Amino acid sequence: MTFNPDADVSGNRATRRGRTAAIAGGGAVGVGGLVVLLLSLFTGTDLTALLGGGTGVPQGSSSETEIGQCETGADANERDDCRLAAASLAIDQFWEQTLEGYRAPQLVIVDGETSTACGTASNATGPFYCPPEETVYIDPTFFGLLRQQFGAEAGPLAQLYVVAHEYGHHVQRLTGIMDRYPTGDSGPASNGVRMELQADCLAGAWVAAMSQQTDAQGVPFLQEPTEAQLRDALDAAATVGDDHIQAQSGVVNPESWTHGSSAQRQRWFSTGYGQGVGACDTFSVAGSAL
Repeated sequence: MTFNPDADVSGNRATRRGRTAAIAGGGAVGVGGLVVLLLSLFTGTDLTALLGGGTGVPQGSSSETEIGQCETGADANERDDCRLAAASLAIDQFWEQTLEGYRAPQLVIVDGETSTACGTASNATGPFYCPPEETVYIDPTFFGLLRQQFGAEAGPLAQLYVVAHEYGHHVQRLTGIMDRYPTGDSGPASNGVRMELQADCLAGAWVAAMSQQTDAQGVPFLQEPTEAQLRDALDAAATVGDDHIQAQSGVVNPESWTHGSSAQRQRWFSTGYGQGVGACDTFSVAGSAL
């Protein structure tokens, strides 16, 4: 498995928040519905009203708690929520060693739905980073949707890639990249695509170094990734490419891309994995080189 079973992950700061509800009335989500969910994920806009009835979350107050029973690497290997929480320790340690002045974001595991300064976080909007709060929001049921509807394995390393990608956006905020290159545009060479591809590259750089991060006793949090796990992560990157998502609706329009194609996302993850953080300047290359 990805985590060393005896690694101490009890120091994670992740919290759980939200109101638990079954998506689409508890039944399977059709491909059309998942397209809406993925478009929500990549536009940052909650489009779930397009799904019709049965997708709402009951009204009520959200509560915030610690991630229970998440003490060891063995716990992280067994449960998605603990795996994401434990990953934050290794990712933070990597960036503390790599980026001067790094400060850790908050990681919130979402149950059903919760309000944020960037809109609603839910299993419909998918994982995202909220810059004003410096917080990453992830509902682990998103990975189940990828497995069920797109055949993506969404195994342990693929999940960690998603977390590391969102932490990459936090690094972009800390380093001023978000301010220098405002998004809101679209197209295969847009700032939005470059921002996302850079986050993929930064995630790849962390994956390459993840087994070097250790707990207080010197036990590595994570094992070296296997070839199968790396293929799983690359498969996840391909699954969330703009062209792959748009193909589900039958129309692929590169001028509307905001996150990059499957090939681009895989390529930049691999660039970070093979060459490190220094190779992740997606803003200085020509559009044809993306």
